[in-house]
Amino acid sequence: MHPTRKAVVTAAALLAMATAAGCEPGGGATASHRSSAKPGCPTALSGAKQAVKNAEAVNAPWKGPTTGPKAVHGKTVVYLAETLTNPGVAGVAQGVQEAAKIVGWHARTLNGQGTPAGQRAAFKEALHLRPDGIVISGFDPGVAPDEVKKANVAGIPLIGWHANPAPGPNDDPKLFSNVTTRVEDVAKISADWIIARSNGRAGVVLFTDATVPFAKHKSDLIKKELATCSGTKLLSYTNMPIPQVNSRAIGEVRSLMSRFGRKWTYSAAINDLYFQHAAPALRAAGKDGAGAPFNIGAGDGDPSAFQRVNGKQFQAATVPEPLSEQGWQIVDEFNRAFTGAKDSGYVAPVHIATSANSGGALSWDSEGYRQAYRKIWGD
Repeated sequence: MHPTRKAVVTAAALLAMATAAGCEPGGGATASHRSSAKPGCPTALSGAKQAVKNAEAVNAPWKGPTTGPKAVHGKTVVYLAETLTNPGVAGVAQGVQEAAKIVGWHARTLNGQGTPAGQRAAFKEALHLRPDGIVISGFDPGVAPDEVKKANVAGIPLIGWHANPAPGPNDDPKLFSNVTTRVEDVAKISADWIIARSNGRAGVVLFTDATVPFAKHKSDLIKKELATCSGTKLLSYTNMPIPQVNSRAIGEVRSLMSRFGRKWTYSAAINDLYFQHAAPALRAAGKDGAGAPFNIGAGDGDPSAFQRVNGKQFQAATVPEPLSEQGWQIVDEFNRAFTGAKDSGYVAPVHIATSANSGGALSWDSEGYRQAYRKIWGD
């Protein structure tokens, strides 16, 4: 059994014990932050607690495709990365490389350097290489409309990863498929975790990247779900583009601490990367890595995020994308495109990883996805 799944069983047992004792999940050393006052939103809190329980306890055997076309060989695909400093984008790239090797394809990764100009340049280079397929990973295809049109005219299938708010095919821009969990589910469970863990009384800072429509849509949905609980207050909605997080995070965190002090008890961010760079400022301010503000990353669940969560170092939870699994899914979707089949329609389930249920793992994927895809491909 995967270590995550073992830990889920343990976590579920502990949850049952805590409930029987009249305690909340996640109690113990960090329980003292919760107010003894009445919940800030009894109805919303009840729903949030149930949703979080389900997401934390999810045991995810493979529920993706089990049938499809046998693998065609000798194909070339180019993976266009928004920026390889984004661990989620880099993690999916590794999954694509791994799966491409299995089916005998050549996969090349080009770095968009985190800017529209860099992404357009990478796209131009990809077209020059005349590949069989192109992945648009982590950025809006709208930044390169001419290149998208050229790919469409040339009959080169495009597959997105977080390139659109919704999973599946897209007509404008034309994508064979967009691989992602449902942003609505990720956003809602991230906000519900804050509501549930704080007993409906939290002062929240929300970090976003308004330059990426997918990211902005996600944070808007988090904001909307937080608003369902009257006792949860959004202190700040902070725009910090991902490529600038490294240089801006320390200053932003210091400013937020100065403005809100102890009122700032929880944070959510559209990507775990924010907490990697916020940690030094919180540490310098004498904050406890296992204490407030309690931080949840609404994607992507890269290994460094799991390390922070497992070590209780300024990140309490992540809503991970199954990064490697999604890289394999991208290769499978390309194989379907190359053979004239429809997209698989598969969307990975939403999950919350904490130190209580991660089992010390540094990633989260559905069980058995490699075996399932290899069986489909005839490997």
